[in-house]
Amino acid sequence: MNVHFSSATDDWATPQALFDEWEAKCGPLEIDVCASEQNAKCRRFFTKEQNGLAQSWAPHRCWMNPPYGRTIGLWMRKAYEEAQLGATVVCLVPARTDTAWWHEYAMHGDIYFIRGRVKFGSAKHSAPFPSAVVVFKPFLYSVE
Repeated sequence: MNVHFSSATDDWATPQALFDEWEAKCGPLEIDVCASEQNAKCRRFFTKEQNGLAQSWAPHRCWMNPPYGRTIGLWMRKAYEEAQLGATVVCLVPARTDTAWWHEYAMHGDIYFIRGRVKFGSAKHSAPFPSAVVVFKPFLYSVE
């Protein structure tokens, strides 16, 4: 099937060089929380059938390139919440700064806008939208 960046799919395979760059910055990433056997970036990964939203991610360092459709807000909420439990979550997402999920969750992480457009997977062309990496770090607090 030849999909040309349309709403026919919400599966955007992470470019290896981009993953490698962020793994070098954040340390070894242990779990790809939104993957398939064909596009997993980490040795340990959750498939659609395993439902990463229902799994525990903490206290691991996680890679997340979530489905870019209507469920992206659920994934961003999960990433934010898992960071509160001790996970580091590196999220590759579309830079949709006008959306509710961006304001409710992404803006609570460290945001890095990607210059240019990402060329996902084996696509011939770059994505028609800008992207960002949002990093949620563990929320460490002391109980007094």
